[in-house]
Amino acid sequence: MKAIIVEDEFPAREELKYLIETHSSIQVTNCFEDGLDVLKFLQENDTDAIFLDINIPSLDGMLLASNISKFAKRPYIIFTTAYKEHAVQAFELEAFDYILKPYDEKRIASMLHKLESAFLRDLDQIDKEEKLSFPKNNSVKILGTDARVNLRKNDKIIVTDVNDIYYALASEKVTLVYTFDEEYTMPMSITEFHSTLPQNLFFRCHRSYTVNLSKIREIVPWFNQTYMIHLKDFNAEIPVSRSKVKEFRQIMRF
Repeated sequence: MKAIIVEDEFPAREELKYLIETHSSIQVTNCFEDGLDVLKFLQENDTDAIFLDINIPSLDGMLLASNISKFAKRPYIIFTTAYKEHAVQAFELEAFDYILKPYDEKRIASMLHKLESAFLRDLDQIDKEEKLSFPKNNSVKILGTDARVNLRKNDKIIVTDVNDIYYALASEKVTLVYTFDEEYTMPMSITEFHSTLPQNLFFRCHRSYTVNLSKIREIVPWFNQTYMIHLKDFNAEIPVSRSKVKEFRQIMRF
């Protein structure tokens, strides 16, 4: 597992690096003092985790994390800061953890153990999902269908034409499903929900997303040789993960 440290104070940076190397097998590959330098680095390089101070030059930690949250492949973000007041905003950005300075060695060690466990668990989940085969065929076409699916909203079951679904998004232990004017919550994983959909119409473009291919309006190059999908008449950005880029290009024929 690889990580970078973003910290503009040398003593804090060196202490954190020592604690990471002492209490985990995580490899600290780079250290940065400036937020813009981090953003430039991530455009060309992958990392699994970022230990991120909030008060850094050029682009503060919160703005940097907000940008990173839009990546198709998002590294774990662990905020390391002296400021308690940003904790709520940090977890809204789905930060893995929020560590206060001065560092508590036991707290750091516990967090590192959880981080490595989460990394291995997520790797295993990705491997399982990659085995769910979508037809790898250059001649795949987007076909219409009259299939219907039962969606849930306010304890009601709404029978919905699958053509009306734009995309679905994993959220904790449920899946959020979006039509043009409604959001539905399905009490199942996105893997389970995707399996109920016509496989010629919906593509699992990311471990957290499945998208209706017929709703795609625009495909925009993104960071790390990935893409961001824009939908017709719908304000949403759907990432294509690096592991899905080749298959996506084959399906969309570009």
